[in-house]
Amino acid sequence: MTDLPAAQPDTEWKNLFGVCGCIAEDFGFDPLWLRLAFAAPLIWAPVAVLSTYAALGVIVLASRLIFPTRKRGKAAGVAPVIVEQPEQEFRLAA
Repeated sequence: MTDLPAAQPDTEWKNLFGVCGCIAEDFGFDPLWLRLAFAAPLIWAPVAVLSTYAALGVIVLASRLIFPTRKRGKAAGVAPVIVEQPEQEFRLAA
């Protein structure tokens, strides 16, 4: 039997459930844009926005529990690989 670490909430984002931060991390964009997308319609349809946010929170939690990701880079103790390419002289096309 393998010892898997218990699922822990992502405290890096330090906000309400970390839904926007986790989704932005997964898809590779700034979480501010998603937060703005939630904040703008909050005035006109707060129930719909909050229920959508809660549903996304459940989906994010389920995805993190089902498919846990291992931290890469410094957190895992792996040094980044730097590949140096030899310098080449290029002639100017004139």
